[in-house]
Amino acid sequence: MKFPGGGNMQGMLKQAQQMQARLQEEIAAIRVEASAGGGMVTVKLDGQKHCTGVVIDPEAAGDAEMLADMVMAAYNEAARKVDEEAGKKTSGMLGGMGLPPGLF
Repeated sequence: MKFPGGGNMQGMLKQAQQMQARLQEEIAAIRVEASAGGGMVTVKLDGQKHCTGVVIDPEAAGDAEMLADMVMAAYNEAARKVDEEAGKKTSGMLGGMGLPPGLF
């Protein structure tokens, strides 16, 4: 099917699928880390927000409630960083297509 201006719907869809696959690969490659409690707890996440590592200072291990709060805070900050990095990659890639914001 041809569109005004010579556009080809099938070609456009194929290009969009390729871009989406590349975007997913780039997001999967994201690696972030965040700390809480002045560095007492550090959490590392990948682009799908899977935890890839946790580092706990031995001094933080004495207070279980405080330790749980620090792990949660570090995870939440790392998850925010993943969202921020993924958003940058998405807007950068989709910006080149000339699509309106919010379409994807």
